[in-house]
Amino acid sequence: MANFAKPSAPRFSVEVYQNEFLSEGARDVHAIVTVTSTGGATATRTTVAPGGAAVVIMVDCSGSMEYPPDKMRGAREATAAAVDTLRDGTAFAVIDGTHVAREVYPRQGRLAIADATTRAQAKEALRGLSSGGGTAIGTWLRLADGLLRGSTAAIRHGILLTDGRNEHEDPAVLRATLDACAGRFTCDARGVGTDWEVKEVTGIASALLGTADIVADPARLTEDFTHMMEKVMGKEVADVSLRLWTPVGAEVLYVKQVAPAVQDLTGRRTEASPRAGDYPTGSWGDESREYHVCVRVPGASVGQEMLAARAALLMPGAPGEDPAVLAQGLVRAVWTDDLAASTAINPQVAHYTGQAELAQAIQQGLEARKLGDVDGATAKLGRAVQLASSSGNADTAKLLSKVVDVVDAAAGTVRLKAKVADADEMTLETRSTQTVRVRKS
Repeated sequence: MANFAKPSAPRFSVEVYQNEFLSEGARDVHAIVTVTSTGGATATRTTVAPGGAAVVIMVDCSGSMEYPPDKMRGAREATAAAVDTLRDGTAFAVIDGTHVAREVYPRQGRLAIADATTRAQAKEALRGLSSGGGTAIGTWLRLADGLLRGSTAAIRHGILLTDGRNEHEDPAVLRATLDACAGRFTCDARGVGTDWEVKEVTGIASALLGTADIVADPARLTEDFTHMMEKVMGKEVADVSLRLWTPVGAEVLYVKQVAPAVQDLTGRRTEASPRAGDYPTGSWGDESREYHVCVRVPGASVGQEMLAARAALLMPGAPGEDPAVLAQGLVRAVWTDDLAASTAINPQVAHYTGQAELAQAIQQGLEARKLGDVDGATAKLGRAVQLASSSGNADTAKLLSKVVDVVDAAAGTVRLKAKVADADEMTLETRSTQTVRVRKS
């Protein structure tokens, strides 16, 4: 493991967990790459770090936000709380989103700079938020993108709240907007109530490397928005990428973030050189994330060994400069005729493979349930219960118990509940990708 850091910057470290031993002729190498950032922003800091941060809050103000009225009221209060959480010096704006997007504050085609005066002005402007109109989320994101592109801030982030489906915009328009915004800013997305589409909200967060969640009770919005903004204020390094170098004849089969949530990064690779590719990881504060890397190498004979991949964390350099290497680790392959060594599964690899399967089983089980496939739903959700139990994922196990009656968790024996609250089903689906760390023995 190697560490590199600029003075006063967060320190990054990379640890690689794997079983490097392969049987003769075997080609696939699996590794869990753990990335940790420490020494960054702290909750006690009152002003933004050098380089700054810019945040745009997008609030759904469509007609449905008035039914029941506590949704609109909760959105106003939550946005005000988020504004209060901004550190002095943070650039920010608030957008009113319907079938069009409108600046609520500061209304001048630019971002305001947070201080006592601008926070008070923004909260006063929020009093005028009212519901009416349709929902076209792509327009909200395009306006946010335009505002953020006018900022020189290193950390560029959006917070998006919706209570309904993107009914007044072609799905292709939203997809194109997300493609255009990807890499320019990150975004957390929230659905309030139970009339929104889970795949839309999680798709927005996934495309923009943010988090997604449900806030079924509008009274919880203030707590959630405050927590989200605190996390944003803790970010200090933006646009970090995971670079994988592989030798001649080797190829990367996939790269998945597996903690704190499952996120497939395979299709987001950009070529850095003939044998190296970069995968975006977004912005970082004090935190740890884990990535499952699978590399296919040329087959070899017993006794041979090779470097299968080099994993490096990179931060963009100044214009005309190469990226800075923050940390790096090595993935190895060693061929052996020792059956015990070559068949042993590394605990971290086994755990996160199971967590990825858990997320998939939940999603497939809920889809089968929606389609009326009782047997398919029972099998998939039963497998999910089994995986959640064996991995110690108590939060997911609790959510599953609201959708199925658990007969035997260890065996994965369940019965579908006859009636399931919309909020419970949507919470399970939205949080299906959240994982737990390897349990320490």
